[in-house]
Parts: sequence; C-alpha cells; structure tokens
Amino acid sequence: MPKTNSEEKPAKEEKDKFELPGLEPVERYHEMELGGQVRKYMSRAGVLPLKDDKGEIEAEIFFTAYELGGETPPADRPLTFVFNGGPGSSSVWLHMGALGPKRVVMEPEGWMPRPPFRLEDNQHTWLDRTDLVFIDPVETGYSRCADEEAIEKYWGYKGDLESVGRFIRQYLSRYERWDSPLFLAGESYGTTRAAGLAGDLFFKGLAFNGIVLISTAVDLQPIRFTEGDDLPCQLFVPTYTAAAWYHKRLPEELQKRSLKDLLDEVAAWSESDLTVALMKGDRLSGEDLERTAARLAWYTGLDLDYVKGSNLRINIHRFCRELLRDQRRSVGRLDARFTGIEPDQIREYPQGDPSMAAIMPAYTSLLNSYAVGELGVETHIPYRIMHHFENRKWKWENGELPRTGEILRFAMAKNPYMKVLVAQGYYDLATPHFATEYMISHMNMDPEVRKNLWIRYYEAGHMFYLDTGCLRAFREDTEDFFRRACPC
Repeated sequence: MPKTNSEEKPAKEEKDKFELPGLEPVERYHEMELGGQVRKYMSRAGVLPLKDDKGEIEAEIFFTAYELGGETPPADRPLTFVFNGGPGSSSVWLHMGALGPKRVVMEPEGWMPRPPFRLEDNQHTWLDRTDLVFIDPVETGYSRCADEEAIEKYWGYKGDLESVGRFIRQYLSRYERWDSPLFLAGESYGTTRAAGLAGDLFFKGLAFNGIVLISTAVDLQPIRFTEGDDLPCQLFVPTYTAAAWYHKRLPEELQKRSLKDLLDEVAAWSESDLTVALMKGDRLSGEDLERTAARLAWYTGLDLDYVKGSNLRINIHRFCRELLRDQRRSVGRLDARFTGIEPDQIREYPQGDPSMAAIMPAYTSLLNSYAVGELGVETHIPYRIMHHFENRKWKWENGELPRTGEILRFAMAKNPYMKVLVAQGYYDLATPHFATEYMISHMNMDPEVRKNLWIRYYEAGHMFYLDTGCLRAFREDTEDFFRRACPC
C-alpha cells in the first residue's frame, strides 16, 4: 500500500520538492444514501499537466471530481469547479467539510471530536444538484511544479489565475463538458480567485451561470491591518461584538438582544460615529475620545482603559487574545466561537488559532486515508493540506493587493444571466461580514446587475459549514441559488 502523508519524514518532502506526481486520473464507482435514496456516483482523481510553449510540463494540478450516475447525460448536468483559499490551501475543507459526498465528522458545533476520526455520507452534498471538481492549486495538495522557475511563474495572483484558468479549460475539453451549465465556488482567497477568473475567462470565451463566494475577500486591503489605514478598525467591530456576545462578555442589556439586531446597530454606529472619530486622528477632542472609547468598549466587551490605550484602533490579533485574557483563553480568528488555552496571561497575541488547531488533525488524517482507500490515489508525495510558504513568498504584482470586485462587476455586467451568492459567517474574524458588505457596496454595480447578487449569513465562523445547523441552512440557500442560476 502506498505511503500516506503521516508516514512521510520531513526530509523526504524536501527530496521530492520538484518531483511531479504523474497521477493519471483514476475513476472509481461508489454509492451513498442521499435523501432516503441510494445514489450511484463516480469519482475521478488525478492530475492534469500545465505545459509551456515547447510542450514541456511545468506543473501538474491535482483534482478530485464527482459525477452523479443516472439517466441524465453528463453534458446536461451543471458542473462546479471548487477551491479554497490561503493563498496556499488545498481544497480539502470544502471537499470534505461541505460539498463533497463524504464529510469529516466533527462535533455538531464544529469542535474537534475524540480521535480516531471518521467520515460519513454527506447529506448536504451538492452532488445531487451539480457535478463537482475540487481543484488543488499548484504546490498544494498533490499538485506540484516541475522546478523553481515554474513556481516563480505560478506562485502569485496572476500566475494563480492563469494556472487555474488553464486547468478549467483543459478539464472541459478532456471530459467534454463545454456544453454544461458552469459554476465556480471559492472560499476566502478562493473568492479573490473566483472573481478574477470570472473576468479573465470571460475574455477567453467562457461564461459562468453562477458563482458562490464563501467568506468573501474580493478586496484584500479592507481586511488587512496596516499602519495608518483605519478602515479595518471600523469593519471588524461588528464581529468583535459577535464574539463578545457569544462568550457573554457584553453588558447584560446587550446580551439580551438578538445577535442580528445588535450587529445591525453596531454596524450603523461603526460607519458613522466611529468612522468620524478615526478620521479626526489626533485632532479628536478629549471629550469625543472619551465618548467614543466608552461606546467601543461597550460594544466589544473590552476594558475601557484598553480601548483608550489602543487609540480606538483594535487589531484583530490583539482582540483574539484580549477578550478572554482574565480566563487565560484566546478566541479563534477563523471562528471566534472556538477558544484556546494560553500559557500565561501577559503575552500580546494568541499562541496560534484554536479554530484551525481543532480541525487540522481530523481533515489531515482522513484525507490521506480517503485518497488512498477510496479514490485510488497511489503516490509517495505527501498531500499538502496547507502550504506555509516555507522557502518562498506569494507574489503580489507591483506589491499591491488584488482588488477583484471590479472584475466581478465587469463579468456580471457582461453576462446578465450570471448569479452570485455571497455566504458569510457572523463569527468570522478572517473575512468579517461587515467588511464583505463594504466590498460589495463599493463594486459600483448598476441596480440591474446588483439584483443578481444576494448575501446570506450564518451563526458560525469562516468555515461556517463546520456547524451542522449552518451547513443545513447553507445547503437550502444553495438549492435556491441553483434554481435561479440554472432554471432548466
């Protein structure tokens, strides 16, 4: 039996750094119980090559595809290309947490279960609505570049769009799916990628029926804390409130409120009074500073002196450490419902993200087992769940963070049939819901275009689908989405 990731030694991965997996796609047949019926489906797992002008392989992109069996010809069924974000993440989270036919079993809220971990049939899979292709971008999952030159070419915003776009067109040709209704689904940086692809591929003659943006970041600047930029300090506050509300750190008067009504109030205050106060900088009068700081402390559950000491500018990482400091706990960045045990009460930042720590072991072990045992993947190359930029840095062209909201607006304006569903978690401190609303409202969309986009909210975090109740609600929302985007 081929070795899995857990059996590999670190030195082996370094040796295999530029070894292409060469995984010819393997097709296998399965069945699952879905909606009270036994459904048959096919899996297809392997790589497609990216070649240069001379026909030499520059990289291989690994994918896992699923096609539902039945009387409907594959070409008539919708086909959705799916990827996660990072940049540097494989597609394992959406693949085995939300959309695929198998799902990692977590606790109902998404907490880590007791090992050993297990898979179950996913009753909320999209497979009965659309065939699925999960893409691992270059240098994630089993995808690899042939050499350093290829990494330099593809390991950045523009190169990533080119590689994923080439993969999609190649897949459509190889498996004769150009006539299918086509969709994209991306999470986090995957929404940056999806928005960029919608415009880039439109120029190449490919129009999509719909796009699902999960935990959206079509503009990265508003969610990045940098010196002198106060925008994130405004946009993160409603999620700080959500976290404090969940952990019961707010005044009793606020704790009694419904979460949605409270967040609407905080958002209105943040984009009015707080925004004006931050714009004044050190011109803000002492009286106005006291009043604003008191309200910000009231809404975030933080100590008034801490808020004043931060000059009204609360950094996300400091917040994750500060909210439960007296309990020697931190809250998660990906999901503020999760808590981590800290080694002391004095350090400024958390010792890692407890929400990521809770999900990494189960998804890593089960992906490795599933790839070998059910998908038929045979390779000694380890599966990279996350690529952590060991010896290289993701390339932002001209040093600027991409803004793909305008690209998405262009694609929607040129293709009036394309629908867009935006899905957000209230406890997400990586891509906060209020920041997403800001991004969407600054895309300069015509009202005729805007009616093709709608937003849905869930009471969980970045990967809100970890919560089974939210996963169920998400499936219901996407059911409606597919009916609108593909009425046939």
